[in-house]
Amino acid sequence: MASVTILMATWNGVTRLGPQLDSFAAQSLVPARLIVSDDGSTDATVQVLTGWAAAHPEIAVTLRAGPRAGAAQNFLSLLRLPIETDLRAISDQDDVWLPEKLRVAAAALAPLSDGQPALYCGRSFEVNEDLTGHRLSRGAPRPASFAHALVQNIAGGNTMVLNRAGAEAIRAAALRTTDTVIHDWWIYQVITGIGGRVIFDNTPHLLYRQHEGNVIGANRGALATLVRAHMLVTGRFSDWCKRNIAALRTIEDLLTPENRALLTAFERARALPPLQSLAAIRRAGFYRQGLRGQLSLYAGALLRRL
Repeated sequence: MASVTILMATWNGVTRLGPQLDSFAAQSLVPARLIVSDDGSTDATVQVLTGWAAAHPEIAVTLRAGPRAGAAQNFLSLLRLPIETDLRAISDQDDVWLPEKLRVAAAALAPLSDGQPALYCGRSFEVNEDLTGHRLSRGAPRPASFAHALVQNIAGGNTMVLNRAGAEAIRAAALRTTDTVIHDWWIYQVITGIGGRVIFDNTPHLLYRQHEGNVIGANRGALATLVRAHMLVTGRFSDWCKRNIAALRTIEDLLTPENRALLTAFERARALPPLQSLAAIRRAGFYRQGLRGQLSLYAGALLRRL
């Protein structure tokens, strides 16, 4: 069976860290390694990690000092590390993995050729602070592609598993990239941009804990819709797109010719007057999941907020 390394970024996570760690040990495919980058926790996070590592010698645990520059930079620092196992899984510090999570991901990635970069991701159960109230996260009825990844992310970082070729590609990109908005959206953009394969699992294998400390949080419901609308109108989404484009430009030689052209088309469409921008977005084939998502993309073009 495939060997797995888990990459986990932590910061002041002691109140929710224990169940996350225990869910690693309970995997039917036990990970070979856990590499943790702690971003300067001032609570007992490091002590919990150290104690847990001593109690679980079957998993080789490495604890590193993070860059202290936020979650995205912390994950980037992990993604730059040399690759030592067949698969790389990414983890937050406050969720709970269901026992079959790694085994299912490994089985999904196994049929692919060794040289094909691939990313496994999927839906999750969104739960309350106390892990109750399971709600299924949004699905992805439309296929994963670079035309989609430039304007929306379907790949939650806590569900991600990369095969070795995918991990190598992400490492090469991370070594060149100094700024990303959100690590999981960037990974989705890179894998699709280089012509890699994305496997989206509609069956959830993760309890995604919702609490006030989430960096992003759930992607459905009235509150999530209002948050996204606010981001669009205030220009925050536009700023994110600008930073994403800059990050992708640092690795544009790794993109397929078709996706380099799409990146340029998106960059140009953002700068056009409203009606021309909308026409350019439609002509190039950029899309989001669902009717509301597509309409919000068109609204962004008309408001010049892409």
